[in-house]
Amino acid sequence: MARRDSETLPLPELVDSWLLSLRAERKSPNTIDTYRAGVEQFLDHCSDNGLPAVLDRPTVNAFIAALLDRGAEASTAAARQRAVRRFSSWLADEGEIDRDDLLGLKPPKIDSKVIPSLSEEQARALVKACKGKDLRDRRDEAIVRLMLETGTRAGEAVAMTTADVDLASLTVIIRRGKGGKARSVPVSATTGQAIDRYLRARRTHRLANTPTLWLGEGGKTFGYNALYKTLGWRANVAGIPEFHPHMLRHTAASRWLAAGGSEGGLMAVAGWSTRAMVDRYVADTAAARAADEARSLGLGDL
Repeated sequence: MARRDSETLPLPELVDSWLLSLRAERKSPNTIDTYRAGVEQFLDHCSDNGLPAVLDRPTVNAFIAALLDRGAEASTAAARQRAVRRFSSWLADEGEIDRDDLLGLKPPKIDSKVIPSLSEEQARALVKACKGKDLRDRRDEAIVRLMLETGTRAGEAVAMTTADVDLASLTVIIRRGKGGKARSVPVSATTGQAIDRYLRARRTHRLANTPTLWLGEGGKTFGYNALYKTLGWRANVAGIPEFHPHMLRHTAASRWLAAGGSEGGLMAVAGWSTRAMVDRYVADTAAARAADEARSLGLGDL
C-alpha cells in the first residue's frame, strides 16, 4: 500500500506521538518544549495563512522567512526549523511518509553574538542583592553563588534534587547535563555554606519531603520561569541592565580563566565536550585577559 505524503497526512494528530518518542529517547523537558513550540508554530503559520501544512522546502522556508520578517532572532528561527526537520525525519522513520523532503535543509545563518559577562563588581552586587534570612533570599543566594562559581546551566540547576548535594565533600552532581551527560562539580566552602543555609530554611516548606532541591515561596514549586523571574528581579535590585540567567555561565567561564584555571578543567566543570565552547563563552573578556597576560610576561623588558 502506498504511503501518504505530508500534504495528505493529518500532521497535528501526530505531534503527540512524536513528542512521546522524544520522551522515550530521554530528551530533556526543555528540549521537548522547544521542539513542540517549533512544530506548533509551523502548523499555526500554515493555518493562519490558509496554507496546507506540507513538510517541503518551500513551505518550511516561507515559515522561517515569516519568523525573521517579524523580528525573530536568527537563533530562534534556526531552533524552530530544527524542530520541524526533526518532526519530518521522525515521520519518515516511522513510515508515515515516503521520504523526508527536509533532509539536508540548511538552517538560517546565525550571527555570532557576544554575550557579556558580569564584572566582579556586578557579581558581588548580585550576591548582595540576595542577602536575607527568609527562604527566598537563601535560595536565590545559593543559586547565584552556585551558577557564578560552577557555570551550571539554568536548566541543570532547576533540575537538581536534594540527593545531588553532598556538602561533606563540597560537590554537587549534575545528573542530566546537555546530551544526557552527568558530571560531578566541586564547590567552595562559601557556596556550600549558602546551600546549607537554604537547606535549613527549606525544612519548613510544604514540599520539604519531596526530592526537588529548589522550592518556591508560598509552598509552591520552582521551575525555570520562576528562576528567570526571581534572578531578573535580583539583577534589577543590583543595578544590572538586560540581565539573563545565561550571563552567569559566561561569567563563571571568564572568572575561571582570569583566575588562572585551565581550559581543560573549565570544560570538565562546565560540561563542554569541545574546545570551541571555551572561546564562545569567554569572547567578551578575551582581550582583557590577553592584556593582563602580556603585562605579566614583561616581554618589553629587554
